[in-house]
Amino acid sequence: MTEEEKAAQEARTRAKLMEGLARAERDLFTRPAPKSPRAQMKFLRKREKGSTKNLAERLGVSRKTVQRYLSGASTKPNKRLKEALVQETESEWQPQVRAQARQHAASAGGLVIAFRASLGFTANGSSDDARIRNLSIAVSPSHAALILAAQEEGATDTDLHEAVAEAIADAYFRQGGGGRASLQVEFRYVEKLEIEF
Repeated sequence: MTEEEKAAQEARTRAKLMEGLARAERDLFTRPAPKSPRAQMKFLRKREKGSTKNLAERLGVSRKTVQRYLSGASTKPNKRLKEALVQETESEWQPQVRAQARQHAASAGGLVIAFRASLGFTANGSSDDARIRNLSIAVSPSHAALILAAQEEGATDTDLHEAVAEAIADAYFRQGGGGRASLQVEFRYVEKLEIEF
């Protein structure tokens, strides 16, 4: 595999991690988030304390565009604006529900990470060689706290990937110590990833 192919694969893996965390948070919502562009604009304007200027900057559009959607004159956003509206709305929707779930995961509940990916470590002839595994692993609250803190602090995708890989390695390979504490575990080629609080 060339360096370019390897970098592209790692970028896809990191994107799946971010998508998995976002999906897990959406599953927590007790009420559906606004769906129409107008309702999303109204909600986001409230979050911006009524400022259409700040909302326009946040969405990367003109102030006039925001006003057209708020008035109902425009109803069909282009793909980029539609994605921005969904992402920004969901990132602000039900913050107390999200905060309570994060607090519980970091203090008592942990996370469950279900994935299909290449996982293992290199040990000649070992049954733990890197290979595609389809697993569901309960991650400890301490690792959950590190993953969630890294996400909140805007950690790079690489840092977030390493935090998830370390959590999985501890839960799956290093459980109970047993001389495996120094293992360097590989977590790559993620085909699917689901995270639950």
